[in-house]
Amino acid sequence: MRMGSTKGFTLLEVMIVMALSVIIAAIAIPMSGNALGFFRLSGDARALSNSVALSKMRAASVFGKVRLFVDLSEKTYHLETFDNTSAICCWHADGGTSQLSTSVSFSYGVVTTAPPNTQGTIGQAPLCKSDTGVDVVNSACIIFNSRGAPVDSSGAPIVDALYVTDGSAVYGTTVSATGMVRTWRTLPNATPSWGLQ
Repeated sequence: MRMGSTKGFTLLEVMIVMALSVIIAAIAIPMSGNALGFFRLSGDARALSNSVALSKMRAASVFGKVRLFVDLSEKTYHLETFDNTSAICCWHADGGTSQLSTSVSFSYGVVTTAPPNTQGTIGQAPLCKSDTGVDVVNSACIIFNSRGAPVDSSGAPIVDALYVTDGSAVYGTTVSATGMVRTWRTLPNATPSWGLQ
């Protein structure tokens, strides 16, 4: 055994590794936060689009009206089926309730123009109606008839849309008069450049 031969790291080597670790963490943490925000928003947009498509398919499968009921203030949505055959008439919840992520809300922010060939004027779907025909405040509904076409509460054909944003981007789920469901994305600008997702 030699005297003076030691194994291990010097204090200087440990300090250099620690400094490099801190620098890498300072760069990586904000980038991962942005990526997580993007995944939350795009995931919520996809889930909303899937629920709209599910409403359309459910309406065709039950040969009746089905709506996606959105509570704008609570940031939740769920399917409801119209039932006029039972003693208790009208809309009944069908399945569970979905919630948007904490930083995501139903809004289109500063965007002033709807996606191309969709709505004439940008806006959330119309207010839902209660079983007695009264508007439900802070709500939005996309209703499908038995043929899978979007209709308003009176049964007239309509073009609908729902928008979600977290301030970094805006996603729109649109339903054409034929029932085609599409998802769009744009940056939150007054003059958007919508891209089909």
